[in-house]
Amino acid sequence: MSVKDSQTQLLYCTRKTSQYGCEDVVSRDFVSLMDMYEENFIKLRKLIPDLSSIEESAVSKSAGHLDLHVKIQERSKFTTTLLLSYFFGEDDELRMEPNLKIRIYHDAGLAEVMSGKLHHGRLLLDNLPSDALKEKWILNKFLAKWLKYCLRQQHGFSSVPAEITA
Repeated sequence: MSVKDSQTQLLYCTRKTSQYGCEDVVSRDFVSLMDMYEENFIKLRKLIPDLSSIEESAVSKSAGHLDLHVKIQERSKFTTTLLLSYFFGEDDELRMEPNLKIRIYHDAGLAEVMSGKLHHGRLLLDNLPSDALKEKWILNKFLAKWLKYCLRQQHGFSSVPAEITA
């Protein structure tokens, strides 16, 4: 392999991982996005089987892996809004990364990422307009991959309250 080919491959790998493997997401259409919301709902139900038992926050611990934190922000009859994140201690400060705000629509069986902070805060997708299809695809594709990863690590939430809340 030539030096130029090696540099090209390295550049591709750098780009590929720059947004957790989701920057190359091709936003198809709204119907396909809704399908992803449904898939994310199913994965979230596996991760948090009894969401109603979590009053404010909970921590999932899996040996050899980062603790996964969930915090309920808002709860109504048909929806729940929560934050899902890892916590990192840095200079006596607690940092949440990635930090996804997810709205769960119980009656429709959907879970949508409302906003997210990725890349140590360098990629902040917040207050997205309803027509921001590409950004919604990026965030929700990331959630799909992350939930799959968390489930493979055997994370899961119970009704035990968390000691750390943000």
